[in-house]
Amino acid sequence: MRIILASSSPRRGALLKQLGLDFEVVKPDIDEARLAGEALIAYAERLSWQKAAAAAPMLDDNSALIIAADTIVIDHKGELLGKPADAADARRMLRHLRGRAHKVITAFTLRQTACPPRAITRHARTTVTMRDYSDAEIDAYIASGDPFDKAGAYAIQNKAFHPVKRIEGSYSNVVGLPLDELQADLRAFGIEPASCG
Repeated sequence: MRIILASSSPRRGALLKQLGLDFEVVKPDIDEARLAGEALIAYAERLSWQKAAAAAPMLDDNSALIIAADTIVIDHKGELLGKPADAADARRMLRHLRGRAHKVITAFTLRQTACPPRAITRHARTTVTMRDYSDAEIDAYIASGDPFDKAGAYAIQNKAFHPVKRIEGSYSNVVGLPLDELQADLRAFGIEPASCG
Protein backbone atom coordinates (compact mmCIF):
# COMPACT_ATOMS: atom_id res chain seq x y z
CA MET A 1 0.00 0.00 0.00
CA ARG A 2 1.22 3.50 -0.83
CA ILE A 3 2.11 5.39 2.37
CA ILE A 4 1.84 9.17 2.56
CA LEU A 5 3.28 11.32 5.35
CA ALA A 6 1.16 14.46 5.56
CA SER A 7 3.98 16.50 7.06
CA SER A 8 7.18 18.12 5.88
CA SER A 9 8.77 17.58 9.32
CA PRO A 10 12.19 15.94 8.86
CA ARG A 11 11.86 14.54 12.38
CA ARG A 12 8.66 12.66 11.56
CA GLY A 13 10.19 11.44 8.33
CA ALA A 14 13.21 10.10 10.21
CA LEU A 15 10.94 8.28 12.67
CA LEU A 16 9.02 6.59 9.84
CA LYS A 17 12.32 5.52 8.31
CA GLN A 18 13.15 3.80 11.62
CA LEU A 19 10.12 1.60 10.94
CA GLY A 20 11.51 0.63 7.54
CA LEU A 21 8.63 2.27 5.70
CA ASP A 22 8.80 3.65 2.17
CA PHE A 23 6.69 6.78 2.01
CA GLU A 24 5.99 9.96 0.09
CA VAL A 25 5.56 13.41 1.62
CA VAL A 26 2.75 15.88 1.02
CA LYS A 27 2.19 19.11 2.93
CA PRO A 28 -1.50 19.93 3.40
CA ASP A 29 -2.38 23.52 4.21
CA ILE A 30 -4.92 23.87 7.02
CA ASP A 31 -5.95 26.55 9.51
CA GLU A 32 -4.24 25.51 12.76
CA ALA A 33 -6.05 28.02 14.98
CA ARG A 34 -7.56 26.59 18.15
CA LEU A 35 -11.33 26.82 18.40
CA ALA A 36 -12.91 28.77 21.25
CA GLY A 37 -13.21 26.56 24.32
CA GLU A 38 -11.56 23.59 22.58
CA ALA A 39 -9.86 21.14 24.94
CA LEU A 40 -6.15 20.78 24.19
CA ILE A 41 -6.13 17.06 23.39
CA ALA A 42 -9.23 17.48 21.21
CA TYR A 43 -7.41 20.34 19.45
CA ALA A 44 -4.37 18.19 18.64
CA GLU A 45 -6.55 15.30 17.48
CA ARG A 46 -8.65 17.57 15.28
CA LEU A 47 -5.57 19.03 13.61
CA SER A 48 -4.15 15.59 12.87
CA TRP A 49 -7.50 14.49 11.40
CA GLN A 50 -7.81 17.66 9.32
CA LYS A 51 -4.27 17.28 7.96
CA ALA A 52 -5.05 13.73 6.86
CA ALA A 53 -8.36 14.80 5.32
CA ALA A 54 -6.71 17.70 3.48
CA ALA A 55 -3.99 15.42 2.12
CA ALA A 56 -6.45 12.94 0.58
CA PRO A 57 -7.55 15.14 -2.38
CA MET A 58 -3.89 15.82 -3.17
CA LEU A 59 -3.40 12.16 -4.17
CA ASP A 60 -4.18 10.63 -7.54
CA ASP A 61 -5.32 7.20 -6.36
CA ASN A 62 -7.53 5.60 -3.74
CA SER A 63 -5.10 3.00 -2.40
CA ALA A 64 -3.01 5.09 -0.05
CA LEU A 65 -2.61 5.26 3.72
CA ILE A 66 -2.08 8.80 5.01
CA ILE A 67 -0.22 9.42 8.27
CA ALA A 68 -0.75 12.85 9.81
CA ALA A 69 0.19 14.18 13.24
CA ASP A 70 0.20 17.23 15.46
CA THR A 71 2.35 17.76 18.56
CA ILE A 72 1.50 20.19 21.34
CA VAL A 73 3.27 21.22 24.55
CA ILE A 74 1.27 21.89 27.72
CA ASP A 75 3.05 23.65 30.56
CA HIS A 76 2.81 22.97 34.30
CA LYS A 77 -0.17 25.34 34.52
CA GLY A 78 -2.08 23.56 31.76
CA GLU A 79 -1.43 26.26 29.16
CA LEU A 80 -0.58 25.60 25.53
CA LEU A 81 2.89 26.51 24.27
CA GLY A 82 3.03 26.71 20.48
CA LYS A 83 5.89 27.43 18.11
CA PRO A 84 7.75 30.61 19.07
CA ALA A 85 7.03 33.71 17.01
CA ASP A 86 10.55 35.10 17.37
CA ALA A 87 13.71 34.93 19.50
CA ALA A 88 12.13 36.76 22.42
CA ASP A 89 9.18 34.34 22.44
CA ALA A 90 11.54 31.34 22.30
CA ARG A 91 13.55 32.77 25.21
CA ARG A 92 10.35 33.30 27.23
CA MET A 93 9.21 29.70 26.63
CA LEU A 94 12.55 28.14 27.45
CA ARG A 95 12.84 30.12 30.69
CA HIS A 96 9.26 29.17 31.55
CA LEU A 97 9.95 25.45 31.04
CA ARG A 98 13.37 25.45 32.75
CA GLY A 99 13.62 23.07 35.72
CA ARG A 100 9.94 22.11 35.47
CA ALA A 101 7.84 19.25 34.14
CA HIS A 102 5.40 19.64 31.26
CA LYS A 103 3.34 17.40 28.97
CA VAL A 104 3.92 16.66 25.31
CA ILE A 105 0.91 15.32 23.41
CA THR A 106 1.17 13.97 19.88
CA ALA A 107 -2.09 13.15 18.15
CA PHE A 108 -1.93 11.12 14.96
CA THR A 109 -4.38 10.00 12.30
CA LEU A 110 -4.11 7.10 9.90
CA ARG A 111 -6.53 7.55 6.99
CA GLN A 112 -7.01 5.06 4.19
CA THR A 113 -8.18 6.70 0.98
CA ALA A 114 -10.17 3.69 -0.25
CA CYS A 115 -13.91 4.26 -0.52
CA PRO A 116 -15.39 4.47 2.02
CA PRO A 117 -12.41 6.05 3.80
CA ARG A 118 -11.34 4.44 7.06
CA ALA A 119 -9.51 6.40 9.75
CA ILE A 120 -8.04 6.02 13.23
CA THR A 121 -7.17 9.04 15.38
CA ARG A 122 -5.58 8.86 18.79
CA HIS A 123 -2.86 10.41 20.92
CA ALA A 124 0.02 9.66 23.26
CA ARG A 125 1.37 11.74 26.12
CA THR A 126 4.81 12.04 27.68
CA THR A 127 5.82 13.93 30.81
CA VAL A 128 9.06 15.85 30.19
CA THR A 129 11.18 17.41 32.94
CA MET A 130 13.64 20.03 31.76
CA ARG A 131 17.08 20.50 33.27
CA ASP A 132 18.17 23.77 34.87
CA TYR A 133 19.99 25.18 31.84
CA SER A 134 21.49 28.66 31.97
CA ASP A 135 20.44 31.86 30.19
CA ALA A 136 23.68 31.67 28.21
CA GLU A 137 22.74 28.17 27.02
CA ILE A 138 19.31 29.46 26.00
CA ASP A 139 20.90 32.28 24.00
CA ALA A 140 23.29 29.90 22.22
CA TYR A 141 20.43 27.55 21.40
CA ILE A 142 18.30 30.38 19.99
CA ALA A 143 21.27 31.56 17.92
CA SER A 144 21.43 28.08 16.36
CA GLY A 145 17.95 28.62 14.87
CA ASP A 146 16.68 25.25 16.10
CA PRO A 147 13.77 26.41 18.32
CA PHE A 148 11.66 28.19 15.74
CA ASP A 149 9.68 25.36 14.13
CA LYS A 150 9.06 23.43 17.33
CA ALA A 151 6.23 23.52 19.87
CA GLY A 152 7.65 24.70 23.18
CA ALA A 153 10.74 26.05 21.38
CA TYR A 154 12.95 23.00 21.88
CA ALA A 155 13.98 19.67 20.37
CA ILE A 156 14.55 16.84 22.84
CA GLN A 157 17.08 15.31 20.44
CA ASN A 158 19.31 18.40 20.20
CA LYS A 159 22.66 17.13 21.49
CA ALA A 160 24.30 20.53 21.91
CA PHE A 161 21.51 21.97 24.09
CA HIS A 162 20.24 18.66 25.61
CA PRO A 163 17.39 20.47 27.38
CA VAL A 164 15.70 17.47 28.99
CA LYS A 165 16.56 15.98 32.38
CA ARG A 166 14.17 13.00 32.22
CA ILE A 167 10.99 11.75 30.58
CA GLU A 168 8.10 9.52 31.60
CA GLY A 169 6.65 7.89 28.51
CA SER A 170 7.60 7.71 24.86
CA TYR A 171 10.73 9.50 23.64
CA SER A 172 9.61 9.36 20.00
CA ASN A 173 6.31 10.98 21.01
CA VAL A 174 8.25 14.08 22.05
CA VAL A 175 10.13 14.04 18.73
CA GLY A 176 6.85 13.96 16.82
CA LEU A 177 5.36 10.44 16.46
CA PRO A 178 4.68 7.83 19.18
CA LEU A 179 6.17 4.79 17.43
CA ASP A 180 4.74 2.05 19.65
CA GLU A 181 1.18 3.28 19.18
CA LEU A 182 1.76 3.99 15.50
CA GLN A 183 3.09 0.48 14.85
CA ALA A 184 0.02 -1.08 16.46
CA ASP A 185 -2.31 0.97 14.27
CA LEU A 186 -0.30 0.33 11.10
CA ARG A 187 -0.86 -3.38 11.69
CA ALA A 188 -4.61 -2.70 11.86
CA PHE A 189 -4.29 -1.46 8.27
CA GLY A 190 -2.30 -4.53 7.21
CA ILE A 191 1.15 -2.91 7.29
CA GLU A 192 3.88 -4.69 9.24
CA PRO A 193 6.56 -2.15 10.17
CA ALA A 194 10.09 -3.16 11.07
CA SER A 195 10.96 -3.12 14.75
CA CYS A 196 12.40 0.24 15.71
CA GLY A 197 14.46 -1.28 18.50
